[in-house]
Order: sequence, then structure tokens, then C-alpha cells
Amino acid sequence: MTVQDERVARARNGDRDAFRRLVEGETRPLYAVAARITRDAALAEDAVQEALFNAWRHLGDFDGRANFKTWLHRITVNAALEQLRKRGGREQWTAPAGNAGEDEEDFLAGQADELPGPEQLAGGSQIGRQVQLQLERMTHLERSAFVLRHHEGQSLEEICGVLAINVSACKQAIFRAVRKLRGALEPLR
Repeated sequence: MTVQDERVARARNGDRDAFRRLVEGETRPLYAVAARITRDAALAEDAVQEALFNAWRHLGDFDGRANFKTWLHRITVNAALEQLRKRGGREQWTAPAGNAGEDEEDFLAGQADELPGPEQLAGGSQIGRQVQLQLERMTHLERSAFVLRHHEGQSLEEICGVLAINVSACKQAIFRAVRKLRGALEPLR
């Protein structure tokens, strides 16, 4: 029995400390995926809190077929999507203090090995704005599939499980998201 299996078993029996240890290293990645999906810092925080609460409440439903972290990410994605549904689909990105534009920087990271000059900085800023604008224009499904694939590095099968869609729908959502981004960024080349 692994340490994770032991903690899951203890948490199922009501051991809050075991549950805390299961999730303690996951809050940042969970927040990151929720923030990328909701595009709103407050909604992302609410989604993570709701996900952790739901994970604790439904720990008995965890059957161990998937990795605990994968299961927790699925709950978080669903909670983030639920936050968007509750809000009625209105989207406006509000970054937490000190993290403005971090997602776009991650998306564009590694493009140059040298320090950028003023022209490059202006262009990068313009690209970042376009990426953010296109992410906001995507449907919830497109953005979620794109984020899970390209930010979280999940397989198509994992994404299908998280979003409860088939492989064809998953591929189409990712394709549409990438096409929208490419179309928006093409004029900036």
C-alpha cells in the first residue's frame, strides 16, 4: 500500500490531517487550472474551495482507478465550470495582485534567449493581449479543453474524462481553440 493509499484510507475514516496531507501540495496547481478556465481570480478561489470540499465529502466515491491528483483535478475543473455557469457565462479576467498576465507569459515563454528590446516588448505585450482576448472569446468547452491540453499537459483520454465528452468532441474543441488563437496571432507575425 502506497503512502497515498494509506492517506486516502485514513481520510475516508474521517482523518482530516490525512486529507490535508493529500491535498496540501495541490492547491497551487488546482488554483492555476481554475484560474485559466474561469479567467477570474475570485471565481478560481471559490472553485478550489468548492473542489476541496467536494473531494472531502465524496472521498468514499474515489475508487483508486485514477490517480488521486487526477481525480482532484477533475473535481476542480468541474467546480470551475460550475462557477462560470452560476455567473451566467459573463467573463472578465481579474488577475490576483502580482500575477497579472502570468498565464499569457507562460503560454509565450521561451520564445527568445536574449533580453527583449523596446520593439520586442511592445510586440509581446500586444501578443499577450490578443491571447487573453481570444481565451475570453472561446466557449467554456474550448478554453477548458485547450487549458487542460496545452497548460496542464493532459492526454486526450484524461480531458475526455474531466469534461465528460468523447474523443472526437475533445479534439474538435482543442482544434477550434488553437485555430482561434492562430487566427488572432497571424497578423502580428
